[in-house]
Amino acid sequence: MNRLTLAEQESRRAALRQSLREGRLEIGQAVREMRRLTGLSQKDYAEKVAKIYPRVLMEIERGNANPTLDTLEKLAKSWGWKVGFLPPPED
Repeated sequence: MNRLTLAEQESRRAALRQSLREGRLEIGQAVREMRRLTGLSQKDYAEKVAKIYPRVLMEIERGNANPTLDTLEKLAKSWGWKVGFLPPPED
């Protein structure tokens, strides 16, 4: 993956936050985008950043997992985020 400029990273982070607020992303899609913004492989992101097994991250990104709250908190913590409930977007 090509390295993104700081401006490109900030733009994509803002787009990710907005997509999450609006409920346009599944968990796996959000996690994949979070990882891609770091420029790390699944293995490196799982082991070095989130402290989870790479296989778990792969299944989450594919949408084939039912991650525990602990796993979600580990993924969110690396971004300074918290796991919580959000009301559905208003129409």
